[in-house]
Amino acid sequence: MAHISIRTEIPGPESRALMRRRNAAVPRGVAHSVPVFAAAADGVRVTDVDGNVYLDFAGGIGVMNVGHTAAPVTAAVRSQAGRFTHVGFAVLPYESYVSLAERLVKMSPGTFAKKAFFVNSGAEAIENAVKIARHATKRPGVLCFEDGFHGRTLLALSLTSKVSPYKAGYAPFVGDVLRVPYAYCYRCAYGLDHPECGLACVDEIERHFKRHADPESIAAVVVEPVLGEGGFVVPPSGYLSRLAALCRRHGILLIADEVQTGFGRTGRLFACEHEHVEPDLLVTAKSLAAGMPLAAVIGRAELMDGPVEGGLGGTYGGNPLACAAAHAVLDLFESGHLVERSEAIGSRIEAYARQWQSTCPLIGDIRRRGAMVGIELVTDQGTREPARHETGEIVRRACERGVILIAAGTFGNVIRFLTPLTITDDELDEGLEVLSECFAAVAAQRIAG
Repeated sequence: MAHISIRTEIPGPESRALMRRRNAAVPRGVAHSVPVFAAAADGVRVTDVDGNVYLDFAGGIGVMNVGHTAAPVTAAVRSQAGRFTHVGFAVLPYESYVSLAERLVKMSPGTFAKKAFFVNSGAEAIENAVKIARHATKRPGVLCFEDGFHGRTLLALSLTSKVSPYKAGYAPFVGDVLRVPYAYCYRCAYGLDHPECGLACVDEIERHFKRHADPESIAAVVVEPVLGEGGFVVPPSGYLSRLAALCRRHGILLIADEVQTGFGRTGRLFACEHEHVEPDLLVTAKSLAAGMPLAAVIGRAELMDGPVEGGLGGTYGGNPLACAAAHAVLDLFESGHLVERSEAIGSRIEAYARQWQSTCPLIGDIRRRGAMVGIELVTDQGTREPARHETGEIVRRACERGVILIAAGTFGNVIRFLTPLTITDDELDEGLEVLSECFAAVAAQRIAG
């Protein structure tokens, strides 16, 4: 059964008309990966305003792990909307906020006592996690990583590594932020090869402390267990646990940014579970509430209880509609099927990607953890020069053929896969066959000059 149905040129006339209205009313800084306007979505399928049906391999930037308009989620939101949509937890508390915190505390890694609270976005959660770490340690510094992404508010943007388009023109940024290379083996900052390197990138942090910053001034290390926007970079085995040990030696708190990796994306509920790492503070958002704005900070109870009453919170944080959606999402994950499905999806994508790599010289590296798959494109296998134009061309061609994709990476040269975990094998294969054609066409175009 075919799931893709393209009836017009892409973009179609209705999408073009809406884009003209968008250009007149919305700032250019708000970008789009594809030039079509959504009208409806169900599971992995998205229908645009011209009636074209696509397979969504972007998942709202990793938000739709349980699929679009999952029936339990929409039913929960509809039911809650009939009772009340907002009272403000800081004014009138409600049970669904408390029970959601209880569930996340139980489901998140760490055998110690934990507490959780809610905000609206991953960036907000990162800001609050750093606030809590600074309050607990009485230290100002935060250590983060090259190629990391943590959001677009001032502190989160200060932690984010990519300049264009995120940081250009917005300086000055927050001080007391230190940045070191991530375990990006394909582009090792130290010119070493794994495993012979012995995880030198962690040892270099100790040297950084000797040359640039007293570790007793560092409140927290903020790390993505797998880089998201930075290019789906999967660190080698042992990296996260070694980093956690470094933090313990120096009394530094470990903040795991699981905004994009959380809720089954990597084949575990949370990615840090792959190495049995128990972060002091864990930040999650995106697929937590299947499209409703909700993010959480989960952490050691003694840290979370540090700020005074009123020191944490916000008007909309833990909105009852979002909490209802999140409860429905957690219900779907409790069976374990979606987490298991993640590995199967990723393995299938990787198998296709390896086939493409055998005939497509543009593919420099393939990285995967669970269903979180990244394909890095280069113009030259030797120099590893990023193939940004070709990456954009694959995204464009895929959209024209009915597959919605987005790119990633500091150099904009990584194709990333964020399919809903509810995708069927037939749907996945149909989309991957389209991408086979796109990779072959762009590779042939490159060879032809």
